[in-house]
Amino acid sequence: MDDRVAMAISHWAPRFTTNGVTAGDFERITGGLAAWDDWCAAWSGVAAEHEELGRDALAAGRDMSAGAHLSQAAVYYHFAKFLFVSDPGQMRAAHLRAVACLTDALPFLDPPGRRVEIPFDGSHLAGILRLPAPQPGEEPPPVMIMIPGLDSAKEELRSTEELFLERGIATFSVDGPGQGEAEYDLAIRGDWEVPGGAIIDHLQSEPGIDPGRIGVWGVSLGGYYAPRVASGDDRVTACVALAGPYDFADNWHHLPILTREAFRVRSKSPDLDTARARAAELSMAGRAERIRCPLLAVMGRLDRLIPWLHAQRLVDEAGGPSELLLLERGNHGCANLAPFHRYATADWAAQQLAARVSRDRSAPAQGVRPR
Repeated sequence: MDDRVAMAISHWAPRFTTNGVTAGDFERITGGLAAWDDWCAAWSGVAAEHEELGRDALAAGRDMSAGAHLSQAAVYYHFAKFLFVSDPGQMRAAHLRAVACLTDALPFLDPPGRRVEIPFDGSHLAGILRLPAPQPGEEPPPVMIMIPGLDSAKEELRSTEELFLERGIATFSVDGPGQGEAEYDLAIRGDWEVPGGAIIDHLQSEPGIDPGRIGVWGVSLGGYYAPRVASGDDRVTACVALAGPYDFADNWHHLPILTREAFRVRSKSPDLDTARARAAELSMAGRAERIRCPLLAVMGRLDRLIPWLHAQRLVDEAGGPSELLLLERGNHGCANLAPFHRYATADWAAQQLAARVSRDRSAPAQGVRPR
């Protein structure tokens, strides 16, 4: 096994299984994988098996199974491409399959989803809007904008969406500049209040959601983008930053080479030195104090990619109510301890956005407890 395969497994193994890959498939794909050059093909091969299950179910009219198989295939295709920037052709082919599978699955998810394209900067930002099942006499729900990270995309966010949807919060998972469908035309940018503002503009025009209750959630580099949006747009009423950097250049030389290369490609930088300079543009310095809405930062003390003190600094400097949920044994994104933060985060969001769960309970909102 070469160093890049070992690196990917070492840093992200819990993430794969937490976000939709079965443990058996993960072992089957990675167990005999010796070279990084074979990564995309190995994942795509198993993804194709799940896609075939979905296409067969669709042809037979078994819509529920079709939605499950196709959305799972999308996750596998996504992990085929997630950091495979060394072969753009293979990467993009896997990505196209991920997008196609999820798009075809959307009508059959529970609740169903709808693809949305928002014009932006000469291209567009593609997202998936899902509304919780309505209750009789219920007012339109709040919405959570869900922002992926450097190597994630909207196809990876199903398992997190479900927690918000169950609590009466609509979800809008979106690929921003340098992410997913937008990574080919639009470079990574630090001023995410700009694309964030375009996303909020669109959501406020969508029927069926409350335009006055908009949250923003982000993971990894999305954990920087989310508070950056909140720092520049007072329409955000709650913000969750999961494993986000305060200053992305601060830990640059300790990041895995796979991560640095992906940032170089997706920031449209000609070399790693330029990429490091552009990484310095992703900073909350002078911005954190502008966050006025409630902020929850979630971090793992054992995060090897983003030091946990980045989250502490964000919370300390935030201009509004803020709290830190620090998991002592948590890795990057705390994917190894998902039950210890995902439910608490969803409950916190429901309380802040006055979603269905909060209205059904008479107890006052409670803060999250570090572990």
